[in-house]
Amino acid sequence: MTTWILAVLLLYLAQIYFSALFLLPYVTFSQIVGGRDAMPDRGKFARRADRALANLKENLPFFVVLGVLSLIVPGANIEQATLGASLFFFARLAYVPLYVSGIPFLRSIAYTAGLAGTVIMGLAVVG
Repeated sequence: MTTWILAVLLLYLAQIYFSALFLLPYVTFSQIVGGRDAMPDRGKFARRADRALANLKENLPFFVVLGVLSLIVPGANIEQATLGASLFFFARLAYVPLYVSGIPFLRSIAYTAGLAGTVIMGLAVVG
């Protein structure tokens, strides 16, 4: 489980920098290292990457809390929690490029799979 928690946190970090990559063509070096008070519009792909990142920020607390609980709650089904965590990770890994490229139906399937992983983790903790 610890491996999956760390993997999702690394995915979160990668997604932060992935979103920031879209900024590079539109700003100068002084804007990057400055206060970023006046930033230009970054385009639709950057906005999508930002929304995908915001979505992960919304889901990450539930994942991390359930992952930690599965490690410390007596009687938690660690195998089931690990299955849910791996499902969450791979679904979120697929979600980002699907969202950024604008593929609506598959993006929704990836999101739902990640949500199902979270639910599986929750059931592993309470069951």
